[in-house]
Amino acid sequence: MLIATAWSRSRSLTVALAARVAQQIDQTVGWARLPKAVGLAVLIGLRHQLRTSNLYAAEPAPVPPGGPVGVGNYLGARTRDGSYNDLADPRMGAVGCRFGRNVPPEHSYPESPQRLLDPNPRLISRTLLTRDSFQPATTLNLLAAAWIQFEVHDWFAHGSAATQPWVVPLHDDDPWPQRPMRVERTVPDPHPSPVGPPTFVTQESHWWDASQIYGTTPELASALRAPEGGKLRIDESGLPPPEVEAVADLTGTAGNFWVGLALLHSLFMLEHNAICDHLAEAYPYLTGQQLYDKARLVNSALMAKIHTVDWTPAIIAHPTTVTAMHVNWFGLLGKKLGGRFRRGYRPFGSSPLLYGIPGSPTTHHGVPYSLTEEFVAVYRMHPLIPDEFTFRSLADDHVIAQHELPELSVLNVRARLSETPMADLLYSFGRGHPGALSLHNFPRHLQHMHRVDGTLIDLATIDLIRCRERGVPRYNEFRKLFRLKPVKTFEELTGDAALATELREAYDDDVDLVDLLIGLYAEPKPPGFGFSDTAFRVFILMATRRLESDRFFTTDFREETYTVAGMKWVQDNDMRSVLLRHYRELTPALAGVANPFAPWNRVSPTRKAST
Repeated sequence: MLIATAWSRSRSLTVALAARVAQQIDQTVGWARLPKAVGLAVLIGLRHQLRTSNLYAAEPAPVPPGGPVGVGNYLGARTRDGSYNDLADPRMGAVGCRFGRNVPPEHSYPESPQRLLDPNPRLISRTLLTRDSFQPATTLNLLAAAWIQFEVHDWFAHGSAATQPWVVPLHDDDPWPQRPMRVERTVPDPHPSPVGPPTFVTQESHWWDASQIYGTTPELASALRAPEGGKLRIDESGLPPPEVEAVADLTGTAGNFWVGLALLHSLFMLEHNAICDHLAEAYPYLTGQQLYDKARLVNSALMAKIHTVDWTPAIIAHPTTVTAMHVNWFGLLGKKLGGRFRRGYRPFGSSPLLYGIPGSPTTHHGVPYSLTEEFVAVYRMHPLIPDEFTFRSLADDHVIAQHELPELSVLNVRARLSETPMADLLYSFGRGHPGALSLHNFPRHLQHMHRVDGTLIDLATIDLIRCRERGVPRYNEFRKLFRLKPVKTFEELTGDAALATELREAYDDDVDLVDLLIGLYAEPKPPGFGFSDTAFRVFILMATRRLESDRFFTTDFREETYTVAGMKWVQDNDMRSVLLRHYRELTPALAGVANPFAPWNRVSPTRKAST
């Protein structure tokens, strides 16, 4: 016993020392400048530091009395509201639970009403974010932009309240038609704690459970279900029938629906139904509910895998981070060798570093799982969305339509889908580029956007206010709390003299006033990165945590839960195979393309015929 205790303490001290060394190397050299093997070791050390110092739980939500009422087979299936993922803490991560934090409580108080409007967020929107000309992210395609919004709709939703809105003063030359500008506040926690900073709750579950296509309310989840075979209802357009839309709340995240989201919703609803057919053939004794539950498990895991090994390596395409994301899923032993042991005997222990996180033991690293307000903040990636879209024919690449963003929005989705075949739309998104995550590249249509209820909003102004009102630290303070050196000058922040001058004027020569969002967009990016190294610090921590805390990706990622056929489906598939399963005609567009979220081939009749 004494020997075991001494060994454990020695190991902990060694890991802590290695983490401090990693931090020192990162601060002096930078992980991105190191050889891949050394860079990976540094990232592992940084992750340990972040787990130790940057996880703060909100108070747990009360457990409903009477046990698991109406949650079905919670032991072997995902519940609608995310409850009973952690059997020892049934409410952990469920709908209505509080967001956690990545910064200490004393640094997460909302800004005062006076400071919240200083500098004026509308002025920052106009002077630093307005898109003068479209800056494309040429290493990505438009599916990458649609994908992250598709995933965000599964991860979090705060909701906003019209009562006591923030009143934003407008300068005399501001063309905004409604004076003054009013911005709805984030919905407050319905059961606030009497001590500590204010907390906020999510309207989605905190788990990676594909709730965006399965629904979290009983009414929507039921409306989406087909009567037989565990399938989802899909009409000739590729979407749920129109009557389902009457159940969706268009004042919430559903109101942000557009053609890009429609493509991915349709694709993964089709995938769910294909999984149901596959499982029904392999296991004809399964009931419709069992098929639905198993298909949802498989589909959710496949989406998590795609995000880990396809989308993320596309948007942070540095060789070290590409390898790191594959290690997260497949382990250092790799896809082939590690896969032999992943779901059975593991001769080298249970380390997720060796075998990958799926199938490894569940761990919360001492802090109950939740998504965090800082995670929400760094995923504000609206510049990815263009203002204009070109639709092309898959047959010969000729332009068949051009639209501005409002023409693709929620009320116009079915019209666009009726005009253009789904394969042509997917091809068009595969050929097009999203915007770069940079200053002066916020979509114009999102700065002057009419919601479904007719309300006019400036989403850029709202993005800035959301961080300030939820107590997310401003850029320099954020860097310090994530053990990065704060910048001393605007020139150091941006590396561009002209931008530095604009920032200095906007922030009254005080670099500590710079908003987190502005700093993230202004900061030079590591090679191959679509977003900043500062934002990446949250990602280092939370990308693994979302997998490691979820028992359906860890202890219950096994054949007894998923079925043998279901596990093989997750193992054998990725974004490319999903696209080609449902739209085989995309084969020439994807031929030789290393990542489906990178630009696709231009298809000509000659190429199509030869392929």
